[in-house]
Amino acid sequence: MPPRRQPTARQVRLGAELRKLREAAGLKATEAASLLGVNSVQMSQIESGIAGVSEDRLRRLAAQYACTDEQLISALAAMASSRSRGWWEEYRGSLPNPYLDLAELEDRAHFRWDVDFLHVPGLLQTSDYARALFSYMNPEFPASDVERRVAHRMSRRVIIERADPIPYDTVIHEAALRIRVGDRAQARAQLLRVLEISAAVHVTVRVIPFDVDGFAGAGGAMVYAGGPLPKLDTVVRDTPHGTVFIDAEAQLCRFRTLFRRLEAASLDPERSRDFIHRLAKEL
Repeated sequence: MPPRRQPTARQVRLGAELRKLREAAGLKATEAASLLGVNSVQMSQIESGIAGVSEDRLRRLAAQYACTDEQLISALAAMASSRSRGWWEEYRGSLPNPYLDLAELEDRAHFRWDVDFLHVPGLLQTSDYARALFSYMNPEFPASDVERRVAHRMSRRVIIERADPIPYDTVIHEAALRIRVGDRAQARAQLLRVLEISAAVHVTVRVIPFDVDGFAGAGGAMVYAGGPLPKLDTVVRDTPHGTVFIDAEAQLCRFRTLFRRLEAASLDPERSRDFIHRLAKEL
């Protein structure tokens, strides 16, 4: 099988986890390659996600690395054997790869946390809100490109709308709820949409109002996708240089702590719903 030209975020993550196991075992890449019966170039391609690895080979590597964490091994094996083509594949070649990587990450997530200060989180957006947002942020885009991004964003909502939805918690600042991305009617419809979704048992929406004491911000929006194990969680952040997928354990721990602090600074779910309802009545 020829090397992949553009590995997905899942494939890159799998290779990175295998590299971590090798390094923890104190082995060089050439030594691991010899144990597996491949050359150093092939080993490098596996660890960079450019080349795939079968479940059998993955388990052989784990044994050679003296890894006894069966939960981790099974989770990595599931990542390696994933061959399903999700709905996002129809956008391959027409949208940037991070859009597809995020959709795949969400589809396989065990839970999802969102934090946003300027915009309503993507999973809660109406199509009108998303359209107004994409049009404003990318005024050079033709209408067809905007509509493609809107359709992709609306399809991503499946993870909280399907028959077996994942638990979804989000913290939204009052600023994000008050900023009128579209017109008054669209802004009201967006708030009512948030209220509608927040009524679901698997969805928790919390609001941080302007007048809360002792809140100094959190450094920007984030998406936190829970994996089968905490060490396989992923944080996704948008930066001026593009979308970044963060998986270092120390950083994951930091973002988990940050999310809990933001929850503590926010209104409880019932008061948050009342707060959003009052904002909607103002429009």
